[in-house]
Amino acid sequence: MVQIDSPSEASDEGGRYTLRPGTLAAVVLAVCLAQIALSVPSLITGLIQQDLAPSSAQLTWIVEAFMLPVAALGLGFGVFGDLFGRKRLLVGGAALIAAGSVLAILVPGAESSTDTRVTLLILAQLLSGIGAAAVFPTSLAMVAAGTHTTATRARGVAIWATALSVGGFLGPLLAGVAAKIESGWAGNANWRWAFVGVLVIAAASVVLSQAVAQNSASPEGRSIDWPGQITAALGLFALMYAVIQGPESGWGSPEIVVAFVVAAVFLVLFVFAESRVAEPLLHLSVFKNRAFAMNSVVTLIGMFAFLAIMYSTSIRLTTIQGLSPLRSSVAYLFFGGIGLVLLPLTSKLLERYNPRWVLFSALVLVGAGGLWFAQVPASDRGLGAIVVPLVFVGVGSALAIASISAVAVNTLPNRLAGMASGVTSMFRDLGFALAPAIVGAVALGHAAKEIARELADNAGLRSAYEAFQASAAHAPADQKPQLEAAVHAVESGPLGANSVPATIPLPDGKVMPFNPLKDVAFDALSSSYSIAYTLGGVAALVAAALLLVGARGGVEAAHLEDDPHTLDD
Repeated sequence: MVQIDSPSEASDEGGRYTLRPGTLAAVVLAVCLAQIALSVPSLITGLIQQDLAPSSAQLTWIVEAFMLPVAALGLGFGVFGDLFGRKRLLVGGAALIAAGSVLAILVPGAESSTDTRVTLLILAQLLSGIGAAAVFPTSLAMVAAGTHTTATRARGVAIWATALSVGGFLGPLLAGVAAKIESGWAGNANWRWAFVGVLVIAAASVVLSQAVAQNSASPEGRSIDWPGQITAALGLFALMYAVIQGPESGWGSPEIVVAFVVAAVFLVLFVFAESRVAEPLLHLSVFKNRAFAMNSVVTLIGMFAFLAIMYSTSIRLTTIQGLSPLRSSVAYLFFGGIGLVLLPLTSKLLERYNPRWVLFSALVLVGAGGLWFAQVPASDRGLGAIVVPLVFVGVGSALAIASISAVAVNTLPNRLAGMASGVTSMFRDLGFALAPAIVGAVALGHAAKEIARELADNAGLRSAYEAFQASAAHAPADQKPQLEAAVHAVESGPLGANSVPATIPLPDGKVMPFNPLKDVAFDALSSSYSIAYTLGGVAALVAAALLLVGARGGVEAAHLEDDPHTLDD
């Protein structure tokens, strides 16, 4: 039985904690906030680059620092909510996101060193990521623990998943609007406005959760399993570090190899520890539940596929095609905003049909969208060319996130709601973290090889590139820094080569050739990110195939057969 803080918070259903509208509203705002905080930095990296001048590795960590605690700590926070009350974690998580936003806003100006400013922004992202790590599993556990029929469970999970999807759209929109604000901070420092927006939403979430959210807990059979907490956190941190830093340092570099070894050792120790404690962080026996085990694997692969497509689209629109953050955010209306339109349908589908078959259909849509994207070259700059695959992936992702969450919480008893949501959050966020690193490594590695091959085969291009590299040495003193920066950017890799214009205007109105690799880099990136789209599409179809092989129960079997008492716990 799920415990509650006082009888007044119970419904009439035998004293059980039941999800009320106020609690649901608090959950929706909190999970939307966490997803906004996650997605905001990806569309303001250009402004951050211009303002703070970080290295490529530092810029990567500014974006990815958020994901470290989200992936590594979600399982632990699921247990903390079960033990100490989920309302406390909902409030505390939003408060940490607010604190991280404040720290980001207060990053000093040009009077401080680049390393100092970047370090503070990375710390701000880590702090916000810890807050999001508390919010994601806690919010889903509050929905699962408070719903006791198929209809209420389906509606609650559909609303939760929709809030997640909408946050994924509002974050980029907020970033795009922030990029247009030209007051408050000098130069390119207006990226801070995006964090001001996150701060306002976080403050509202704290107030709303504190005022109207019910508290719930499920301490039976749960404890702070310190050996499990420590080994899981260290193992996942090491794994995430290796995945994020691998493309920068090289997958075969000593530090990455050591990080993978450390991750493997601690994760093995985690399994060893969990099999020997009375009240483990993760009951390994839950993976004997075929539906839960299959759902965990499909969550990892399916969310990798979705973010691979979403990440590739972000790179395509902003970095390759050069669209503004605000215009690029239109794509996220399909990726995330479409979930709001689909909310009534999603709820009905989860109530009427077996969620695993809904998930299968969703993954097929995501896969089809990814393969369609792969056929549209980046030279086709109109958003109209990608509307259909955007709709496919948007509809598919909205249904997939809801279905994954429904299968996870339906296949385990309510007293394990925190564990179920924590495990699901962990696998989902691991998929999210793996996608940019793997997709980036594959696409940029292929693009670099194409550029190198073109230089080797085309003597004229090679001669022009050598002249471009030498141009800074012969330039007037006042032009030398800008030319050196341009040469350095082109030499940094395919994305840098694509960012420097092929021609520049002269004072007399004429145009002169400048970067000879611009068009070559553009074509190489276009073909390389087609491979990335294909990778995402194939991954989604693989996940769908696994479901097809492992699914049990008919299409209309709304109650999952693995545990017939799941919703009556």
